Amino acid sequence: MFYTCGPNEAMVVSGLCRSPPVMISGGRVFVLPCVQKIQRISLNTLTLNVKSDKVYTRHGVPISVTGIAQMKIQGQNKQMLAAACQMFMGKSEGEIAQIALETLEGHQRAIIAHLTVEEIYRDRKKFSEEVFKVASSDLVNMGISVVSYTLKDVHDDQDYLHSLGKSRTAQVQKDARIGEAQFKRDAVIREAHAMQEKISAQYVNEIQMAKAQRDYELKKASYDIEVNTKKAESEMAYQLQVAKTKQRIEEEKMQVKVVERSQQIMLQEQEITRREKELEAKVKKPRRSSNTHMRCGRLTIT
Repeated sequence: MFYTCGPNEAMVVSGLCRSPPVMISGGRVFVLPCVQKIQRISLNTLTLNVKSDKVYTRHGVPISVTGIAQMKIQGQNKQMLAAACQMFMGKSEGEIAQIALETLEGHQRAIIAHLTVEEIYRDRKKFSEEVFKVASSDLVNMGISVVSYTLKDVHDDQDYLHSLGKSRTAQVQKDARIGEAQFKRDAVIREAHAMQEKISAQYVNEIQMAKAQRDYELKKASYDIEVNTKKAESEMAYQLQVAKTKQRIEEEKMQVKVVERSQQIMLQEQEITRREKELEAKVKKPRRSSNTHMRCGRLTIT
């Protein structure tokens, strides 16, 4: 015959051919009637209200503490499931919860006894972590894992916590006033520092600007000198070139004048030569005429 169980339940089959017993979490299994035996164990999450009334703290102050714990038998862990089956097989869910509650409440009492009221009251998270740690290491041997633990309430019958609350309130108010005064003081100091840093930054900025202006002026002066030098050199070169050009022009003019004068002299010499020749010609012509007459007269006389 087949038996099934849901995800929050485990089955243990023992008997013929089942040594050791078979544990099934959320599934189905075949069981031989009258030969094999099947048992079930709940895997539901258990919510426990853990109360510890009038437990004396380390300084002898009785307080009452209430915590809320979530616990569960882990069906997926075979070792824990085997331990839980060995501890709780045949017990109801309520009986399992009662055993886990008594175990957890004992650890809660032990931790309360080692702490002061102030430590429990002011640091609930630390208290919850310690209970969770100690209870988990113990209950895991029973196959139960502590899912969570939270400190719900702390109170006493002697108004110790009330007085502590007043003292704490007064201390908080005092700390608040001191904190406010310190904050104002720190604000003034921060403002002064900020102003000082602002002025310092302004001075640094002005110095940097002055330095940059100085560098600019020096570079500009250097550039101006270089530019003016180049301009002067260019102007001088231009003037020199103009002077050279004028000189060359004058020389060329003089050469032209020399050439013209030479031509004039040559023309004058030619003219003188021409006139000398004309004069010579005029002088030689009458002589020839005279000689001719003389020759003619001689012929006549003859």
